[in-house]
Amino acid sequence: MAHVALSVARRWARTPLALRIAVVYLAARLITTVFFIVAASLSTPFSRFGADAGLIDFVLGWDAQWYWLVAENGYPSKLPLTDSGQVAENAWAFMPVFAYAAKAIGFVFGAWGLGAFVVSFVAGYLACLALHRLLRNRVGASAALWAVVFFAAGPLAAMFQVGYAETLFLLLLFLALDATVRRQYAWLSVLIPVMAFTRPGILAFALFLGLHGLVRWFRRREDPLAGREIVHIVALGALATATGFAWQVIAGIVTGDPGAYLATELAWRRHWIVGGVDGFVPFEGWIQASQFWFGNWGLPSSAGPIVLVLLVVAVGVALLFSRRVRAIGVDLRLWSASYVLYLLAVFFPQSSTFRLLLPLSPLWGAVAVPRSRWWRLGVLALCLVGQWLWIFPMYALGNTFWQVP
Repeated sequence: MAHVALSVARRWARTPLALRIAVVYLAARLITTVFFIVAASLSTPFSRFGADAGLIDFVLGWDAQWYWLVAENGYPSKLPLTDSGQVAENAWAFMPVFAYAAKAIGFVFGAWGLGAFVVSFVAGYLACLALHRLLRNRVGASAALWAVVFFAAGPLAAMFQVGYAETLFLLLLFLALDATVRRQYAWLSVLIPVMAFTRPGILAFALFLGLHGLVRWFRRREDPLAGREIVHIVALGALATATGFAWQVIAGIVTGDPGAYLATELAWRRHWIVGGVDGFVPFEGWIQASQFWFGNWGLPSSAGPIVLVLLVVAVGVALLFSRRVRAIGVDLRLWSASYVLYLLAVFFPQSSTFRLLLPLSPLWGAVAVPRSRWWRLGVLALCLVGQWLWIFPMYALGNTFWQVP
């Protein structure tokens, strides 16, 4: 028996990497499909999807409807208003790259939904390849493959099979991080604009480039920094910043309202804040949310911001001092810190919080570092449990604003 297991292990090791990752990815997608089928069977008339829900309903559910609306009708030139005269939810919150990529692929398959599924599915596999390439020189090939396993089967794995822009953005992000780590800056001039119009987050990448440049400057004696690289980093940081604000400018020009994009984003936040939201203030969302959730849980709302500060300090300590996290390298830690700071500045944490943590997926490399088989299998088991605990309430039961993926 041991001889057979050893033979299988050797054959697996000799299998081309792309094929091994394909096997991992397809196995993970099969598990997710089973979870979706079970969730569909448990869907009730009170669910958003109804008692007769099917897989295509899940592919086209929630935010996928907005991307479909963008692909079919574009963006409104006049912002819709609520009965109280406030800006209502509208398509300006959803960027165009995924919507129109799905439309182009859907033209081949005859339906936008199939196009959206194909884009998410294929981008997810390519993102797995890119993640392995990003991590293997830092944590080793074996740990990098396990990181891919956790990524492909993780709690948010449903995103690989629905009409959301997440997996396409992750593919672009991993490629951009890899290009930065390998000092292949020219590629970023192509990747940054596409990322910027796929989903929000490029401003975090601008901050990351700034920190990356500072680290390279202070380490220029042991890691020589050529003049052309300085020009590249500065120019790319400027490009990321400009494209990060470009969508707001475009929305303002088309609608004639300079605050159209921010007003649109805040339209979703009004569901959570009693009395509404007057305007966007950086970092205010997390303070409001901590007070909201603590009050909702029957805890003193004043304690929310204190716990939030302690949580931020804990994350910062982990990124700075954890041996496992340090194993993934300075650049990936800088990206993680930049993205966390970006979320703190612009986001209001609610049911979509976990989905918005997906750009931190390079941290799976830190989770995969311990070589214990039982550790890795235990993490995988927790990933699958977490996946079901995400799919069941969001798809089988989802019917309110706090059950949005």
